Amino acid sequence: MVLVDGSYCPKVLHRCLKHAADYEAEQRKRKRKRARGEDPGPRRTVEICLKYAEAECLSKKREPLRFCMDRYEWPGKKGELPLLLVTWKQAKALCEEAGKRLCTADEFNFACEGEDLLPYSYGLERDPERCNQDKPYVTPEKPLPPYDHCFERKWCKQAIAKLDQREPIGSRPKCTSPFGAYHLNGNVNEWVERPGKTSPWRSGLKGGWWGPARSRCRPMVIAHDENYSGYEVGFRCCRDAP
Repeated sequence: MVLVDGSYCPKVLHRCLKHAADYEAEQRKRKRKRARGEDPGPRRTVEICLKYAEAECLSKKREPLRFCMDRYEWPGKKGELPLLLVTWKQAKALCEEAGKRLCTADEFNFACEGEDLLPYSYGLERDPERCNQDKPYVTPEKPLPPYDHCFERKWCKQAIAKLDQREPIGSRPKCTSPFGAYHLNGNVNEWVERPGKTSPWRSGLKGGWWGPARSRCRPMVIAHDENYSGYEVGFRCCRDAP
């Protein structure tokens, strides 16, 4: 595990200086439609920012945070593939069996961005070569069951083989956070806990995955409940620091 220790800013302003070309083109098209009084419809491209300005802490004061986080995604063995198709409840149980716990959303933020409030774990500019991200999206044919059922079924293993673009744990040594955690952006989405929320919505997904996603430190997907198990979803654990 790595020690994460310092002052955390709960509310941050990240100002994008340059978006991806497809996103900017769609935004211009939507703006023209609104000017003509037309409905622009749903947004079809992911908002990916290529370069950010220096971040600004909007909170009145920072909060001290000190905890330990797994250096790698579960199962935490360098060279192996991270676990996927795991539900929030399964991830929570596996962490607890190991004497740990799921990280909170704030802990993930701080471990990823550090005290400099980086939008990406490695800096202000997006670099698809540093982390396993921005690979072409492959549409799943149908929902897949959790890992403990999927890998017992031939059809499910075949489906995973078509979708899977994971890379071995620790395979990109430059994809590290200021505190030394690997792959907090990209590779697999990671379950976190949302303190104060009630079941079945204590779950959140952080960090992004190998596909065309935001893959930043702060954004969190909250649309999936605790029983969701996506083909791109994994986790890592935290625990209180001694």
